[in-house]
Amino acid sequence: MRAGIVILPEYRWADAKRRWCAAEEYGFDHAWTFDHLGWRSLVDGPWFGAVPTLTAAATATTRIRLGTLVASPNIRHPVPFARELTALDDISDGRFILGVGSGSDGDYDSRVFGVRERLSGRTRRFAEFVELLDALLTTDTVSWKGEFYEAFEARRAPGCVQQPRLPFVVAADGPRAMAVAARFGQGWITMGTRAAPSLDEWWSSVAAAAHRFDDVLAREGRDRGEVQRVLQFDSAPVYALSSVECYRDFLSRADELGFTDIVAPWPRVDGVFAGREDVLEDIAAQVLPKL
Repeated sequence: MRAGIVILPEYRWADAKRRWCAAEEYGFDHAWTFDHLGWRSLVDGPWFGAVPTLTAAATATTRIRLGTLVASPNIRHPVPFARELTALDDISDGRFILGVGSGSDGDYDSRVFGVRERLSGRTRRFAEFVELLDALLTTDTVSWKGEFYEAFEARRAPGCVQQPRLPFVVAADGPRAMAVAARFGQGWITMGTRAAPSLDEWWSSVAAAAHRFDDVLAREGRDRGEVQRVLQFDSAPVYALSSVECYRDFLSRADELGFTDIVAPWPRVDGVFAGREDVLEDIAAQVLPKL
């Protein structure tokens, strides 16, 4: 089991830097930030861009893997984004992971950009977004005309440090998005049902998603062991880092369901993900060394 942490991009770098460095010192395997223009109840507060934040984190760390959780077509175009990803992969010396998802029609990003799509259109756009990104990062020159995107003689050079390209970890819960994860992903992310009324029901939704993904992998002809399985804890009705015992329980249950990686949010002073950093320190000292 590999453990990760999410550091929201809400802190000025003078304050954020210590968190990214601490994540590496604590022994986390990967650290992530949200790639949104704003997020849920925090849209009126401070918020910084994911790409420059991760660039700064890459220069402040040496070992830990870094990623977006998750980038989406709601605010990205594949051609310029491929250039940013190539730079992140290079600056981090091959430590960057692309977490990518479809976004949702009702989130803040889609409202800001005026995106109004039915689910089927959003899923098709997402599939094309990921397929074109894959082509841009693996092919020297790409010309493309699809339903949603166009590219003409887009160049790849110098290419990724990681070959054949940096890894994609695809967030998906529905069958069509899961098929994208099975086709292009080195990993799959789920967060369970956001509105689950109890922790047991949330874990049931996670188990159901894992079974659905098994079926999709089989249909796509991929072996179960080829794809990392990442469980994101931020939608759980109980904060995973509320205590060492709670974190251990989350790890154990994720492991039983076959997840290879887990990701929990860094504790905030109040509001969403409210917790204490001394609990995080205890987890780092007592739990992470045994993973």
